[in-house]
Amino acid sequence: MGTFKIEGGIRLKGEITPQGAKNEALQILCAVLLTPEKVTINNIPDIIDVNKLITLLGNLGVKIQKNGSGSITFQADDVNVGYLETEAFKKEGGSLRGSIMIVGPLLARFGKGYIPKPGGDKIGRRRLDTHFEGFINLGAKFRYNREDHFYGVEAAEGLTGTDMLLDEASVTGTANIVMAAVLAKGKTTVYNAACEPYLQQLCRMLNSMGASISGVGSNLLTIEGVECLGGCTHRILPDMIEIGSWIGLAAMTRSEITIKNVSWDNLGIIPNTFRKLGITIEKRGDDIHIPTHENYQIKTDIDGSILTIADAPWPGFTPDLLSIILVVATQANGDVLIHQKMFESRLFFVDKLIDMGAKIMLCDPHRAVVMGHDFKSQLKATTMSSPDIRAGISLLIAALSAKGTSTIQNIEQIDRGYERIDERLRAIGANIVRV
Repeated sequence: MGTFKIEGGIRLKGEITPQGAKNEALQILCAVLLTPEKVTINNIPDIIDVNKLITLLGNLGVKIQKNGSGSITFQADDVNVGYLETEAFKKEGGSLRGSIMIVGPLLARFGKGYIPKPGGDKIGRRRLDTHFEGFINLGAKFRYNREDHFYGVEAAEGLTGTDMLLDEASVTGTANIVMAAVLAKGKTTVYNAACEPYLQQLCRMLNSMGASISGVGSNLLTIEGVECLGGCTHRILPDMIEIGSWIGLAAMTRSEITIKNVSWDNLGIIPNTFRKLGITIEKRGDDIHIPTHENYQIKTDIDGSILTIADAPWPGFTPDLLSIILVVATQANGDVLIHQKMFESRLFFVDKLIDMGAKIMLCDPHRAVVMGHDFKSQLKATTMSSPDIRAGISLLIAALSAKGTSTIQNIEQIDRGYERIDERLRAIGANIVRV
């Protein structure tokens, strides 16, 4: 199990370029299963979760050609669907939550798809109902082996388009249903669809392969089924979660940092949410510049009541950045209520921050009030363990701002979502060592 040793309290300076988006990559990689032709994907992040999915695709028989610099060409012209029923697949697929999105493409193209109960972050219950109800609506038969926690859907006669209203605007559920519907007979409408930029990217990629998807960017998608899809070349967007992480890092360490090529048009309300904490965010072309902050003042609501920052489906604030907002608020001037609506275990890392000297009151599994120190009391270094990707990066930011040398264990959780993070932080002046 890897460990980071971090000397905190050092001001950083320089430029940093965000990696390709993890959450887009997991969708896009699964979509290569929809065609026997070559698909080239650029700006793929070199992170554990994505590499696991690429390995899984290879074991399914997908040909993989690495072109260098985050570019890979895939060709799924000889897929071994039988691999899905092996013990090796049960173990491999169960270690990665993103593996659930291979089911839609396999069901659409080969008439069946299987998956073990997926793993991933331990942040509370994460439903799969939306995925499988969507497949059933398209005509698939569903089965579940409770002993092995193994899910299966089959459609020997193919899928048929239909109208459906999703019970929740699940991003991965919408992606899976869209990938199944593009090869279904007839028209499918998906209402209450997720509309995140990464889902929009998937739809645009599928359209470039010959699919017919309209309403992209809205919560009502219309999909006219086609007989087959061709190849394409696609570039993954920069990771908005990593961009938010760098904004938080700059504020907490009182550093001057420029984040390059952020794709401003796809950041939604992320910049303005950080501005509510009093952080200055300058737009310079397609870059974000964060000047040195000696302090930052939390804004109150119009009536003077405490600021509340909550997650919501896009275009609301992404839940993946609430952990960053929380840690940044520990050194703000003022108080803020963090309301994590979607996952009941995601705030449980705050005990580590309290150990470091942060003033946080955990109200219940979903809400925490943070009372900022305004840099009058520096966080203290400690030894801690990373419980999940986003809590892990938040603890890393806290350690970089703290007084003394901190140790973070279980850093594989951070490596699942952040590419070579120690190297990239050292390049802007951080004292961080992987041991």
